[in-house]
Amino acid sequence: MTDLTRLSAAEIAGLVAGGETSAVEVTQAHLDRIAAVDDRVNAFLYVDTEGALAAARGVDERRAAGEDLGPLAGVPVAVKDVLTTKGVPTTVGSKILEGWRPPYDSTVVERLRAAGTVMLGKTNMDEFAMGSSTEYSAYGPTRNPWNLDRIPGGSGGGSAAALAAYEAPLSIGSDTGGSIRQPGAVTGTVGAKPTYGGTSRYGLVAFSSSLDTPGPCARTVLDAALLHQVIAGHDPRDSTSIPAPVPDVVGAARLGATGDLTGMKLGVITEFTGEGAEPGVMAAFRESVEALAKLGAEIVELSCPHFRYALPAYYLIAPSECSSNLARFDGVRFGLRVGDDGNRSLEEVMSLTREAGFGPEVKRRIMIGTYALSSGYYDAYYGQAQKVRTLITRDFTAAFEQVDALISPTTPFVAFPIGARTADPYQMYLADLFTIPTNLYGGPAISVPCGLSEGLPVGLQVMAPTMADDRMYRVAAALESTVGSFTPPAL
Repeated sequence: MTDLTRLSAAEIAGLVAGGETSAVEVTQAHLDRIAAVDDRVNAFLYVDTEGALAAARGVDERRAAGEDLGPLAGVPVAVKDVLTTKGVPTTVGSKILEGWRPPYDSTVVERLRAAGTVMLGKTNMDEFAMGSSTEYSAYGPTRNPWNLDRIPGGSGGGSAAALAAYEAPLSIGSDTGGSIRQPGAVTGTVGAKPTYGGTSRYGLVAFSSSLDTPGPCARTVLDAALLHQVIAGHDPRDSTSIPAPVPDVVGAARLGATGDLTGMKLGVITEFTGEGAEPGVMAAFRESVEALAKLGAEIVELSCPHFRYALPAYYLIAPSECSSNLARFDGVRFGLRVGDDGNRSLEEVMSLTREAGFGPEVKRRIMIGTYALSSGYYDAYYGQAQKVRTLITRDFTAAFEQVDALISPTTPFVAFPIGARTADPYQMYLADLFTIPTNLYGGPAISVPCGLSEGLPVGLQVMAPTMADDRMYRVAAALESTVGSFTPPAL
């Protein structure tokens, strides 16, 4: 019998719609897989067994009644624990929200349910999405299915690892500085960051409000596009949501899969091809560039000179916004409360709660952000970082006047050993060196597997203009058609 956990989301949906298998059978197969391997991977923080099977039965009942099913009906999906889920724990990887069950669904989760997907549970992540390795989760690190001694990327390492371990065919992540694409690269999966405002942030626990973007994760480009189509679109509850039609990302993925990029111009960024990346990563990237050229794309080298300042600008803007957003976690309204014995002031309770509830990386970023926003330093730090952000946006605008899309390695290195970089925050931050510029600009970007180095996956990143998400899917699918997929060793 076919192993249902090894099928793509598109294949599963076809089997369910055709009555060749049931949504319950598919769901149970994935729940069994989670039970068999997740004690080693730690991709999930919570598995909603009863809820998943109930949702799957609902899909089967609709099919039996002759109702039209959506393109992903009956397909299991794992959700990063940064998105609120009604009645299902949402911890954001932090002790300060341990056991919290939201009274409402985020827009992304609402749309997943409406599309008939089956939510398996919530995936592990760096606390409040602050990290590049999923080692900063308060509930222990997630491990990379390619090598259990290595990191799965971050902050959404749980969502990526669940795919690579065949615990789910689809998952949802959020991308603030590369937290969908970077885990995708190091686990050999596909991760897409939509245009900022193209997917709703309603119900997404905020880290950096001008950067956070929910997006799809999958094992194939088509699956990612199908999931993108389901969750994207205007949401009046999100003031930053774009009131425009969703680009035809599914059509673009199918077009790209034909392997024809004739007429497309792709830009290679000179600042991302020099020092800073491992030789094996650059070798895989160069081979992929050659493959794209053989598919008909014209390759153009161009410079984006201000990209080199993206990392320091990001690490002023994002912590500044997080220091404001995380002020709501005060031990008063919801979540953890420590020291409230009737003998302490409100300020003491807040201080004790935050000391116990926040981990070291969250505290570090709150302090950086508070300092950057403080009187006398705002203009020197936060104000200057916003000016750099404008210059980076101008670089993108100038580049897209010359080419249709930009390409680069997704990460400078392959998955590193667990514990190798936690002692040096700067070395950890370098993991997002190539992904951060797109977040500062607000455009879409996708990571697609492009080869192996030292037996570990390497990702290629495709960046497109704002609201041109379809372009990145076309290029990514074309590369996938010639490079193929990569399967981790069996767990």
